[in-house]
Amino acid sequence: MGRFPRPFTLAALLAKTALSGLALSAVALSAQAQTTQPVRIGVLADEAGFASDIGGKGAVLATRMAVEDFGGSVLGRPVEVLSADMQNKPDVASNIVRSWFDVDGVDMVTDIPVSSVALAVQAVAREKKKVLMISAATTTELTNAQCSPYSIHWADDTASLAVGTTKAVVQSGGTSWYFITADFAFGTAMEKAATEAIKQAGGTVVGGVRHPMGTSDFGSYLLSAQGSGAKVVALANVGAETIGTIKQAGEFGLTESGQRLVGYIVFITDIHSLGLDLAKGLYVTSGFYWDKNDQTRAWAKRFFDRHGKMPTKEQANTYLATLHWLKGVKAAGSTDAEAVTAAMKSMPTDYFGTPGSIRKDGRVLYDLELYQVKTPAESKAPWDYYKQVRSIPASEAFLPIESSTCPFVKAK
Repeated sequence: MGRFPRPFTLAALLAKTALSGLALSAVALSAQAQTTQPVRIGVLADEAGFASDIGGKGAVLATRMAVEDFGGSVLGRPVEVLSADMQNKPDVASNIVRSWFDVDGVDMVTDIPVSSVALAVQAVAREKKKVLMISAATTTELTNAQCSPYSIHWADDTASLAVGTTKAVVQSGGTSWYFITADFAFGTAMEKAATEAIKQAGGTVVGGVRHPMGTSDFGSYLLSAQGSGAKVVALANVGAETIGTIKQAGEFGLTESGQRLVGYIVFITDIHSLGLDLAKGLYVTSGFYWDKNDQTRAWAKRFFDRHGKMPTKEQANTYLATLHWLKGVKAAGSTDAEAVTAAMKSMPTDYFGTPGSIRKDGRVLYDLELYQVKTPAESKAPWDYYKQVRSIPASEAFLPIESSTCPFVKAK
């Protein structure tokens, strides 16, 4: 009697067994759903603003190409690509990625132009323990004071962009500089890094001016630059604003008067929009150029056939970052952020045939090249725009890990 304090029947036992079986089946089905649901990648892009041509829909295409080249699935699960226009606004971008992580089950976000946007999104991803593969924003803060253990920074940063261009121009006689700077996180960070590089190379900065995002009339800024007497006018802006500044500089006769024009973040699509008559002589620092080697040419042709333009370094970095993340997921056997970032950092990177690495602070290390834009006479074919000036080894281009202020790096 002690075993059955209440009346016991065979029917009750069968009913209890059936309910237990249903519960186990539900758990099994839930586990199966977990393992077969798609792996999702979010491309956070500027699809209509000043950076849309250098990333935008081309960055979305590059991500899809990486997924296709990987085989379309990982860990037996299909890979889906979502995209959104974050309008270059940190609050809009943060809301998008929160929804992606909480509602849509996005496992990784890539592209992410504009430094202020990237810093805001990185804070959200750090809170949610999600991976960012940042292939567009350039501020060094992403791997310094505001770093995340789940972020990998693929884009060449403000420090690396400052090094090669500045040294070459100062050494060739460009010893005095004036800045026209976009008044947001990238512009101010770029000017700061470039100023330090100029001084280290023996040059001086005689002045500068800042313009708001969305500026189209650069006349007053260029007049100030002309009046400064500086030998070099440096452009710490990006995309349509860089193009507009260079075009109007031509109208003002700035280079004809003897001043040099240097763009710190210039993309091949900018040169294409400007034309070689206006762009000739510009210095460009980049880890990617479509005509660098057989691998870059082969991939760029495939991209061009689908996009109608040669890929920018942002689009190429987005492709490489996505491919490396998929390799990391496969190696980790999971989409867990900690497991995947550990796997990615343990593997060498492949920069279209050139090996690289990822530091513990998330900085991707690879060699850069300093190019100069060709004259119309030097260009032999469409998109044949760059000639190599010199190589910049990764050890010279990127800030050393010893100077990092990243909390989880300093704690080790």
